[in-house]
Amino acid sequence: MNPNKPPIDTAIVKEIADLLSGSDLTEIEVEHEGLRIRVVRAPAPITIAQGAALAAPAVAAAPAAVAAEAVADFSKHPGVVNSPMVGTAYLAAEPGAAPFIEVGASVREGQTVLIVEAMKTMNAIPAPRSGTVTRILVGNAQPVEYGEPLLIIE
Repeated sequence: MNPNKPPIDTAIVKEIADLLSGSDLTEIEVEHEGLRIRVVRAPAPITIAQGAALAAPAVAAAPAAVAAEAVADFSKHPGVVNSPMVGTAYLAAEPGAAPFIEVGASVREGQTVLIVEAMKTMNAIPAPRSGTVTRILVGNAQPVEYGEPLLIIE
């Protein structure tokens, strides 16, 4: 880590990402004391930069913005969990609650990994297999399509 650069506060990134998910905005950029944080909805990656733009991985609860090419790769991944319906994906049971899963979490077959709300009905999405969550490909309150990759369990 470069001692001349201030550390990135992931809580700030999460808060900005939550603002983005809870609105019709597609991009938010904040700059303060030489630190610039930019959050963009898919297909552009989330970028956090100081001076020059640097691509950074999304924090677990933040929208997992993924380039269109990468989404195609995930759909063929052997551990992919796809959306069984069109709706809105939620990573927690209710606002402010802990998420069902996080990257690195161990899950067992049948465990609820997220919820997809369709037509005002909350549908629990179970893990199809036991394993470790290696990627969460959707953000909280993100619209999803039928067959869209939601997460990877290895």
